[in-house]
Amino acid sequence: MKRSTLSALIILASSAVVPAAMAQDVEAGKASFNKCMACHSIGEGAKNKVGPELNGIDGRKSGTAPDYNYSEANKNSGITWDEANFKKYIHDPKAMVPGTKMFFAGIKNDTEVNNLWSYVSQFDKDGNIKKK
Repeated sequence: MKRSTLSALIILASSAVVPAAMAQDVEAGKASFNKCMACHSIGEGAKNKVGPELNGIDGRKSGTAPDYNYSEANKNSGITWDEANFKKYIHDPKAMVPGTKMFFAGIKNDTEVNNLWSYVSQFDKDGNIKKK
């Protein structure tokens, strides 16, 4: 009886920690997005800047943000943005899409990249945070 009570307490405690850890990842990703803000916007009211707005990036085909003038390299890359493609691209944009006009050296720290993805992927195409 004591063992099952202890197991239940461990499970409850663990489940309380997981959402907090995920929230920290999103917050860290939001802070990391500051590196992107000079060229990109995201969230309610996001507009294209030097780079396209990033709302709804998860599942969006490269080169398709409305009213943005993409390079031929991005338009013809065949990429559909998902977690794996985003992480590879943000690590070294010019290596993944030679000819992109994105002038960014990339983010090499995997934890930062993971946090950034958790932040940008939470927005739907209208800039609202997706319902979970």
